[in-house]
Amino acid sequence: MEFGPKRAAVMSKEEVMDQQQPSRPTWSRQIEFTLAGIGCAVGLGNVWRFPYLCYRSGGGAFLVPYLLMLVVLGIPLLYMELTVGQYTRRGPVHALATVCPLLKGVGMASVAISFIMCTYYNVVITWALYYLFSSFQAPLPWQSCNNTWNTPNCTDHATNSSYSSTASQEFFKYKMLGQTNGVEETGTLRWELFLILILAWILIYLCIFKGVKSTGKVVYFTALFPYVILIALLINNVQLPGASEGIAFFIVPEWDKLRSVEVWVNAAAQIFNSIGIGFGSLLAMSSYNSFNNNVLKDTLFISITNSLTSILAGFVIFSAFGYMSYLQGIPVSQLAVDGPGLVFVVYPQAFANMPVSQLWAVLFFFMLLCLGLDSEFAMVEVLVTSFMDQFYQRVIRIFKRQELFVLAICGVALLLGIPCVMQVGIFVFQLMDHYTAIVSIMFLAFFEIIAVCWSYGVKRLSSNLEEMTGRKPNIFFRLCWLVVDPVLITVILIFSIIQFRPARYGDYVFPPWAQGVGWVIALASIIWIPLGAIHTLWVLPGSLMKKLKLSITPYALNETEGLYKERGGGTGEPSISVISSNTSLPEKSQFETNF
Repeated sequence: MEFGPKRAAVMSKEEVMDQQQPSRPTWSRQIEFTLAGIGCAVGLGNVWRFPYLCYRSGGGAFLVPYLLMLVVLGIPLLYMELTVGQYTRRGPVHALATVCPLLKGVGMASVAISFIMCTYYNVVITWALYYLFSSFQAPLPWQSCNNTWNTPNCTDHATNSSYSSTASQEFFKYKMLGQTNGVEETGTLRWELFLILILAWILIYLCIFKGVKSTGKVVYFTALFPYVILIALLINNVQLPGASEGIAFFIVPEWDKLRSVEVWVNAAAQIFNSIGIGFGSLLAMSSYNSFNNNVLKDTLFISITNSLTSILAGFVIFSAFGYMSYLQGIPVSQLAVDGPGLVFVVYPQAFANMPVSQLWAVLFFFMLLCLGLDSEFAMVEVLVTSFMDQFYQRVIRIFKRQELFVLAICGVALLLGIPCVMQVGIFVFQLMDHYTAIVSIMFLAFFEIIAVCWSYGVKRLSSNLEEMTGRKPNIFFRLCWLVVDPVLITVILIFSIIQFRPARYGDYVFPPWAQGVGWVIALASIIWIPLGAIHTLWVLPGSLMKKLKLSITPYALNETEGLYKERGGGTGEPSISVISSNTSLPEKSQFETNF
């Protein structure tokens, strides 16, 4: 980048940052980032959450608000996150501190929420491994009620009676979980699940311990192979009797449902949570891109692939539901349930009646394993990237090697996940998921958009894109960033608060003290937003008004004694790039030292 004849006497912002940090690794090939992004966005929620929302919200009619929200919310916000990560070349903590020092706590909150989620999300991978190992038995252990864990109320067929339970329900509840009656009863450690949880964390570690260099190789398989299995399952399922009724239930529109605001809010929330806006995962991954990478191409590929995968999974799931409806003579609406029950109770029940049931069960649960691993990679990577950005010298001094630091993170997360593999585990899982994935993430997203779209500004973001790719974003993206997306996120946040329901699992409602624990879990991430703002105002120099002004000025936390000077040209862009050659680099700021 030439800035004039005195190029030799100046230093760009990127060069200054590189002197303060070790050289940043990049993806070996750009396709590795694209596949890792797809793996991060496409997860278990595409298999269980999207089909459930679709059937509950008007079948095919739900696709209208869903696809609209993809265009006006999902794609623009993913474009924004990838741009910020690639331009700053830092994880969420440094990136948010750079664009809006006052809201640097949003980056810290992203790290906190990713760490909390990775502790309990890996339990789902543990369940998938447990079912995968159990699928090699003949007959499948959830195929009949002739097992030691079954109760007298067990039935081989789905029924409307509340006094009986199916064989697959009892396998999930009594054999795998050993479930207690509520969160008040902790029970004992489920040793089988604990050992499998250790195995799951070993798999995670082996895939990420070398950073993007190892993750980039693994995603070739974990991101692509699930599609082979999904297509194979679909081909098998559509040939089963009753499959057409299930697919019709999935896609036939009930247009009256579109009059409900809740349907539109659900569509926006699904796009939002599925792509992972606010979690910091994709932002962290994009920080390892080459500076001139085509951000828009990756944005479109990741977001569109994510939505098409959800729709494909919908066809797979509901064709199987149609088959079950045909066999058991009950409506499809009585088979579909939300959350883990969809893939660990209802769908395994369908396998039990399919030809070559063991083969399809193995393929399905191996697919769940791949989907879960990709998402888990991304969550752990947020934490590793943020710590290495912030405390590189200290981490290397203590752990000697980055691989040992990653091992320590995996070990701590393993220990924190132990409550989820006790007999009370399903209630702990549900409580953490409700208050982390539903409550916290909406607040994070709201403040992230305020920080980037309004504080940093659309003009600056557009200039950053032009500097990286040679082209500014078109008017559609600039309008979405400036008006449409902030308004939509505000509406979603308001309706999330209005429609908030306390955590529950089936018919079980968590007691008040457990709800209190849930709010503590939510605050464990949200609290960093006000704490970050207070710390910024504390370390910035000058009067209160000057502190407030600096706190919404990009790079204010990096500026020391006028080190950075605004680039000329009259555009008002604080892309702050030039430093006189006789100006020495600053010592680490108090921000860098303390955080």
